[in-house]
Order: sequence, then structure tokens, then C-alpha cells
Amino acid sequence: MKYHSLHKKATETNFKNAVIKGLAEDKGLYFPNEIKRLPTAFINNIEQLSNQEIAFTAIRQFVGDEIPKAELQRIIDETLSFDFPLVAIEENIKTLELFHGPTMAFKDVGARFMARCLGYLNRESHREVTVLVATSGDTGGAVASGFLGVKNVNVVILYPSNKVSEVQEKQLTTLGKNIKALEVDGTFDDCQAMVKKAFLDTGITSVKQLTSANSINIARWLPQMFYFFFAYKQLADKNKKLVFSVPSGNFGNICAGMLAKQLGLPIHHFIAANNSNNVVTRYLQTGDYIVKPSFQTISNAMDVGDPSNFIRIQKIYKNDFEALKNDLYSYSFTDDETREAMLHLYKKCNYIADPHGAVGYLGAKEYLKENRGVQCVFLETAHPVKFLDVVEPIIGNNIPLPTQIQEVIHKTKEATFISSYTELKSFLLDK
Repeated sequence: MKYHSLHKKATETNFKNAVIKGLAEDKGLYFPNEIKRLPTAFINNIEQLSNQEIAFTAIRQFVGDEIPKAELQRIIDETLSFDFPLVAIEENIKTLELFHGPTMAFKDVGARFMARCLGYLNRESHREVTVLVATSGDTGGAVASGFLGVKNVNVVILYPSNKVSEVQEKQLTTLGKNIKALEVDGTFDDCQAMVKKAFLDTGITSVKQLTSANSINIARWLPQMFYFFFAYKQLADKNKKLVFSVPSGNFGNICAGMLAKQLGLPIHHFIAANNSNNVVTRYLQTGDYIVKPSFQTISNAMDVGDPSNFIRIQKIYKNDFEALKNDLYSYSFTDDETREAMLHLYKKCNYIADPHGAVGYLGAKEYLKENRGVQCVFLETAHPVKFLDVVEPIIGNNIPLPTQIQEVIHKTKEATFISSYTELKSFLLDK
């Protein structure tokens, strides 16, 4: 499989180089040259397959022969070592729980897959790779956990000060070893801008091999398509039209779902469920894609004003606005609406949702007002315990701490505070 830059000014490359580089030389996102539909028999018999078999079949063409079959199977087995249950919520609404991994967030899958791929692909190199990543919440913890102790890989995580939850912060600042955390005086967009600037800075890249573990990296983005196959596998009624409502920030998750549809998964529509950072919602309403500075909400992992992966979505739909609108709906919800949804889910459905899942639920409810006879699955992307300061006051009850959280919550935070790109550059060069 060959990959090309969506900026169209870099040479094509293979899976290995795309993973190690993260971004192309022209700083464009990598995209596969071709997407081959999976056999119809695979989709029709998906219930008979294990999650590991499904994942291997779905991703094999994108890896090619650069990772041997047995090694890729090992990577997938280690990546998918936990469950992805589909839970009934209301009539025609279910949720796919993606928080049963080590850091209790959906990003565990992509981070674990990428870490293992990078470890294998870089196994014979004596040059260290620095994974540079910006996080609005869950990415940092998942990347820290996934890459902990990986040979020849150092991880530097930038996160916005006072804009992630206590649990999220502990998960990315307490592991030590090859994981370093930088607390940034600013927003997630500021963190992401610093990371992008570092990739353009030859003063760094001439002496450091940088790669990204955000969903801009193909090894982080591609395995997110597994979720959509896992949900379809568990549906009792596969004749009803299937719609996914995806809480959306950087749009890697929903973009991976669209890739799954290109592979042949029968998905009727997608819903991009936004909080008040609603660039895409406004775009679908007006046709004008206008980036705006992000601002803080209670669903902080979606506080993104310039979604990196939207260019991949446009590529999938050949930059045809009308074709995209045929498949993608988008709604935006306020913090107050999100709180009301969380309370409703708790009181009426006996379900505790995190703020992001609640936004996904609201997207499904809004869609069903005008589209009957379909089944909606919203993605529950993080365990509610990661947002105790938000969830517990709303439901009026305490949430027991799972083992994964107990292991980090009382550890001491270790982070370096920075307020400028100059400080980031000095940190990277000193390390």
C-alpha cells in the first residue's frame, strides 16, 4: 500500500515511513492511494468472526506486507485485549462502549496499535523517535499508556493547563520513564499549533526524528474503524438502516467510520455530534468552512476549533459537498443541553454517560425526530469516572473508581509548565 500527502506536494511513501514520519514532507496528512472493498461474504458472516479476525481483515490492506501476518496478528491481539459491548439505551438507540481499555477511553485502541507498529517498524534502528502529541483530554493518557517503555521511543505530551480533568491529567503526568508531559498556558488549539510548528522547524527535525500520535498519524487513525465493525457485528437486526452518532472533536473517529463504509460496511448515515465548538455543523448548514478559536466546555476532548481530520473526510467524498451532506448530519449542543441529557440518561435509562457520550446521545435523538425506522448507535468514548467533577454533581451520586483509575489517581503529577513555542523547542532539543 502506498500513501500520498493530501497537500499533494510530497512523494508517495509506504506504511512504515508514513507511521514514522507522521506528516509528509509538505506537512500534509497521509492518505491511502486506494481503498479496496472487503468481500461481501466477510460482511454477511461477521457474527461468526472474533474481533481480532475482523480487525485483521479490515486493516490488512493498509499495512500490506511491511508487517508479517503473524506479527500483525500479535499486534492486533495485544491491542484488542478488552471488550466493546453494545448496550441498549432506548428504542432505536444503543451505545457502543469504548472505554474498557487501560486508560478507559476510546483512544486506547489507536494508541496501542500505533505503539506496537512503531516498535516493530523501528526495531532495528538505533535512532530514537520522539512522539510529539497534543491532547485535549484522553489522547495524552492513551498515548502515555500505549507507548510506556517502548524501545527507542520518547513521548512528549502537550496539554492545556486547567482544561483537562484531574483523572486525565494524572494519566498523562504520572507514568515517568519515556513519557514527558508539558502543561501549556493556553488552549488545545495552542498546543496543536505548537506541535505543528515543531514539525516545520528544521532546527528540530534536523537533529530529532519527530512523529505524531494524534489521529493525524495513519497508525492512530486507521484502527478506529474497528469500532464500527464491532457494533455492526453485535446488532440483532441488521436489516434496519444503521446510523452512527459520533461525538466529534478532531474528527478522526467519524472519518474512520467513513472509511469503514468505503470498505463495504452498510452504514446509512453519520452524525457529527458537536459541542459548542461547531465548525462542521456550521459548514454543513452554510457551505462555509470557517475555523474559529476553540473554547472550553464540559466535553473538553471535543474543544477543537480546527479539526485536523476533516481534510481526510473531504478526500473520501472527493471534495463533493453535496455527496458529503448526503451521508453526514451534524448537530451542536450546549453544556446545559449536555447536562440535561446526562441527567435524563441516569434517571430514565439507568445509564451513566460521560459528557461526550451525552453529546452523542443528543445527536441520535435529534436525528430520530425526522428519520424514523432506523437504529442509531452513539459512541460512548470515555468512562464517566474520568469526569467526576462534571458527572457526580449532575447525577447526585458517587461513581466508584475502577482499578485503572485507582492505580494513578493518588500518584504525584510531574509536568513542565511552558507558555511559548520557544520553551517547547528548548525542551525538545535539551532532551
